[in-house]
This record gives sequence, structure tokens and C-alpha cells, in this order.
Amino acid sequence: MYVIRNGIIVQPDRLLFGYELVVVEDRIEAIQRQGALDAEATGAGIIDAHGGYVVPGLIDIHSDYIETVISPRPTVLMDFPTALFEAERELLAHGITTMFHSLSVYGNDKMDVKPVRQWDRTEQIMALISRAKRTEGRNAHLIRHRLHLRLEIDNVNLVEQVEHHLRAGEIDELSFMDHTPGQGQYRDMEIWRKSFRGKSLSEQEAAAMAADAQAAPKLSYEQLSYLAGIAREQGIALASHDDDSIDKLDLMRELGCTISEFPISQEVAAAAVERGMFTVMGTPNILLGKSHSGNLSARDAVRAGVARCLCSDYYPTAMLQSAFVLHRDFKLPLEQAFAMLTINPARAVKIDGMLGSLEEGKKADILVVREVEEGQRSYPVITATLVDGRVVSRMWYPALPSMSARFAVDAATLEETVTDLEVR
Repeated sequence: MYVIRNGIIVQPDRLLFGYELVVVEDRIEAIQRQGALDAEATGAGIIDAHGGYVVPGLIDIHSDYIETVISPRPTVLMDFPTALFEAERELLAHGITTMFHSLSVYGNDKMDVKPVRQWDRTEQIMALISRAKRTEGRNAHLIRHRLHLRLEIDNVNLVEQVEHHLRAGEIDELSFMDHTPGQGQYRDMEIWRKSFRGKSLSEQEAAAMAADAQAAPKLSYEQLSYLAGIAREQGIALASHDDDSIDKLDLMRELGCTISEFPISQEVAAAAVERGMFTVMGTPNILLGKSHSGNLSARDAVRAGVARCLCSDYYPTAMLQSAFVLHRDFKLPLEQAFAMLTINPARAVKIDGMLGSLEEGKKADILVVREVEEGQRSYPVITATLVDGRVVSRMWYPALPSMSARFAVDAATLEETVTDLEVR
């Protein structure tokens, strides 16, 4: 048992002052007036938030960060299981307790060739994540691992394989992507040409490659509808990607997509929200102030009220930072900023019954966040993290009070918890 005290509890629609949060086993047992629990009598471990924020663990429903950890150089592949363990330690430091690893499945990706994106390697990563899911709460992993399969529509030979993994419960989110030059993210052909890494293409070379990509076979509407139907049957969230027109948006809705990732314009984002879809924007975009591909700025989307979820995309560091940037620079209430990183993504991928907010009966995935000052700036830092009710991380900063005595109590409680798990 743990009691988290002296913090500001962040709920989806409010901040709670003067309350404490009680964790029993893997659940939030109570949110009650501070001091209601006699921690000494119950033997509860005390986590003192020291005036910081107590927030739900962040839920990232779109991030290809695992690809970078596995393949830090274009021609290098590290050991896959090791990479998963190393990635989660970094993700935990950024407050991400549930990660939807977004694996890209391209048919012919000439622009950004990555060995890790070959289908046999995607299946290896899928198997690792599936194993971590099956043993969740009883394994050595620090966070919750989930799989977001990003299916490029030029991959016409994988329908049966994707169907198999959908039915096996190995996919937790499925998105349909089309990176064909001349539409979507690359409607601006100059941006598409500049996106080639390490290559300088002439206009003629770029035109020839674009023509090849445009002429390549694509998954038919019937094939997409077939896969979408299986996903819906399995309760798997469906997403569209880089919607650049309302017509495309309506087509995706017809397939059953309830998520619109990175809509290209504010008009399309607004239309997605009107249709009840969860719009997803990237937090790197929040920090940079613009889209790296020249499309809709996440800041503008937040200002206009058409951004419902935020994700890390490729830079996990930006998740926690973005909440405070939106609060400080745009005067967005902190609870609304955190909602876009927690409960809204949870609702989008249909896990809000268990995760995404601090409510009695929900899983105890909890962060204690404080702001530390360096020079003229302040930075949010995580001082404690619980996943499944277990303390999986404690961090101390020189500017924060000593917690050695309290930590001894926490450590004793943690040791009892570990012993109980071993006995089971």
C-alpha cells in the first residue's frame, strides 16, 4: 500500500488540492481528504509529492522511437530484446507508462530505407511486444508495451499476414497510411524531394521516382475494408494518417477509422472533430512551433481547439515538456494539457476503462511531477513513477528536500510487494 501526499492531483477536468491518493496492490483505492489515512498504523509507504503534480502515466499512441533504438544507424541492427528493455527505461524517464510502438510496414520505401522495417523484423518486434503483454504485471518490464501497426497502402502482399496478427490479438491499433508523393503529407512535392536522407536529387530524378511511386499498386478499398472489419470485430482502434481533404476523411470514416493522425490542415482537423474522431498531433511540433513537413502546426491546432490527443511521434522527450509549454505559453489549463496526453489517447484506443485518469478503481499508473529551476527557466521532472501500483522509479534532484527517511519506508513496502509476487 502507498499513500501519495502533499501533491496537486490532476484529473481530466480539474486540479484537486488538499487530497491524498491511496494505492492498494495495482489499483487506486481512494482519493480522499489529506490525512484521512493513518499511514503508520496501516504500514503504508508514503510518497511525498512536495507540492508537485500527481498525474496519470502518459499514454503515447504513436511513436516509432523503438526503431531508432533498434537501428541507431541505417545499416545497424542491435539485439531486439535488449533494445526493448533499453527503450522502456528512457520512456519511463519521460513519463510514458503505456507505449504504442508504431511499426511502419512499407511496400517500397525508397525515401527512408530502414532494415528494421522489413516485414520479418517487424514480426520479431511484434512477438516481443506480444510476450510482454501476456505477462504484464508479472514480468521484468517497467512499462506497458502495445503495438500500433502502420500499414502503408502500397504493401499489397501482406493482407493475410496482417489478418493473422489482428486475429491473434497482437495488434492494438491499426492505421492506414499513404505516403505517395503529391498528396497527404507530401502534397508539396518540394518537401517530398527534400525528405530524402543523404540524397540530393535532381528535379528529373525526383519526378521519375514520384511517378514510380504513384503508379505502384495499392491496396484496394475492398482489401482495406476487409482488414478494417476484422479490426472492428477485435475491438482494435483504427486510424487514418495525414488526411488532406474532407473527402479522404469521409472515406476513412466509412472504413471505421475513429482516429485522424496528423491532419494536414485546420479545416480537415475541424471536420474530423465534428465527425467525432480523435485528432492526433505531435508534441515535437509543440516544442518546435511548426510542422517539420510544413503542414498544420500542433500549436495552431491546440489554439483552434481541434487537437484532441498528443503523441511523441519520434521524440519522447517532448511529451511531458509539451504539457507545461501549453500551460505556460498558451495559458491552457494544465488539466486540459494533460488530458491530451492521458485520458484522450486512452479513449481513442479504447483503454480508458483501465487507464488514462486518476480515478478510484483504475490501474495505478501514476507520476509525481515537479518543476525545478535552472537559470531563468523551469523544467518539469518526474520524481516518482508507479506502474501497476509498483514503484518503478524514484529520482532525486539537488534542489529537492532529502527524502531518505521516507524512502526507507517505501523500500520496505516495495520489498514486501516483490516477495508477495514471488510467492504467487
